Amino acid sequence: MRLRPYKKTDEKYLLKWFDDERKFYMWSAGIYKYPLDEKQLSKHRQTFEDDENGWIFMMLDEVGIPIGHVAIKNVDYKANSAHIGFIVVDPEQRGKGYGKKLVNLITKYAFDILNVDRVTLNVFEVNPAAKKCYESVGFKVESRKKAMLKYNDEEWDAYFMIKNK
Repeated sequence: MRLRPYKKTDEKYLLKWFDDERKFYMWSAGIYKYPLDEKQLSKHRQTFEDDENGWIFMMLDEVGIPIGHVAIKNVDYKANSAHIGFIVVDPEQRGKGYGKKLVNLITKYAFDILNVDRVTLNVFEVNPAAKKCYESVGFKVESRKKAMLKYNDEEWDAYFMIKNK
């Protein structure tokens, strides 16, 4: 597995990976609207291209096919920290340990290339599989924010998680 920068041709993969509105909102945290479309993905890409402290990556399998997506943002060199988000693995590839691999690759990038001392992320309480994945690679819950996002008639709490170098 390897990471490479996200590019426009990756949009076709992301468009196929979200066929469930609730899971989509767990990924997008309400920043984008369901269903995902090319216009929103173009905005997603442009937002990161305009951000000096954020990048999007795709994780590729052994033959170079994208199977995961992750963003790193809010890189703060004074505070030696970075935040990761927009983490998703191709639904056809889930359950194979690729989520752990993706999070390990992006935290390694943050620690070794960006030379930060801590990486943070948010995960919704209603996504226990993702929380378990993050804990399995060393993230710890630092705090919990009540009702961080409203989805239909649900209010989702979020855990703020941290991993130190």
